Amino acid sequence: MHKMTDGEIILRVEDIHKCYGDIEVLKGVSFDVRRGETKVFIGPSGTGKSTLLRCINQLTIPDSGCIWLNNEEVTHSGPRINQFRQKIGMVFQNFNLFDHLTAVANVEIALIRVKGMSKADARKKALEELQQVGLLDKANAYPAELSGGQAQRLSIARALAMDPEVILFDEPTSSLDPELTREVLEVMKRLARAGMTMLVVTHEMGFALSVANEILFMEHGTIVEKGSPADIQTSPAFARTRMFLGTFQDD
Repeated sequence: MHKMTDGEIILRVEDIHKCYGDIEVLKGVSFDVRRGETKVFIGPSGTGKSTLLRCINQLTIPDSGCIWLNNEEVTHSGPRINQFRQKIGMVFQNFNLFDHLTAVANVEIALIRVKGMSKADARKKALEELQQVGLLDKANAYPAELSGGQAQRLSIARALAMDPEVILFDEPTSSLDPELTREVLEVMKRLARAGMTMLVVTHEMGFALSVANEILFMEHGTIVEKGSPADIQTSPAFARTRMFLGTFQDD
C-alpha cells in the first residue's frame, strides 16, 4: 500500500441518489478523495458500485446529490461537463476502444479533437503513454490484434493521455483471465505508487489490500463500511463484510 496522502481534497461526493424505475440503486453515497489517494470499492455485484462511478463523471446523471472536483461542481455543470470529463478519466470493463483505429490512433484521437493538439504533438504524447503501459511495440496494431490484457492497458494509456486529475476504473479486469489480469493490475499498482488519484471498483482483493489507502464496502446502494486495508482485513465491523471477505479467503 502506498503512503497515505495528507493532500487536499480533490473530489467530493455528497449524498448521491440514483433510481431506475422503482429500484433505488444508490441511497445517499458520500465520501471525499484526497489527491494521490487510491480508494477501492468492493461488495457484491449489483450494489451500485459501477453506477456510482458513472455518476461521478456524469455518464449517468444522479437524481440528487452533488459531486465536486477541486471545489467546482461537476453536477449541473451543463456544457462545461466536457471540461470535467477531461479531468476525470474512466477505464471501462469492456475497453470501449475504436476498432477501426490503431493503438496509437486510439490514444491520440482525443488529444487532437478534444485538446486541440497538433498531430505531431499528439503522436508524441500517445507513444509516451503506450510506453508507460508496456505497449510501445503494439503502436500500429488494431484492437482486434491485441489480447484482452493489452486492450485494457491501451484503455489505461488513452485515459492517462488526457492528464486527468482522477481516474475511475470500473471492474477493469473482470473479463480477463488470471494471467492477463495480472499485467493490468501491475500497471495500476505503478500508477497508484506514482501518486495517481484513483477510484477502483474491483473483485481483486489482493490488489485492493496491497494498493488501497481506503477500502469501501458497498451493499444495497450504500457504503456499509470503510477503513484501511489492515482494518478491513483483520477486524471488519460488520458481519456482512466479514462474510464477503471470507468468500475470497476460502478460495
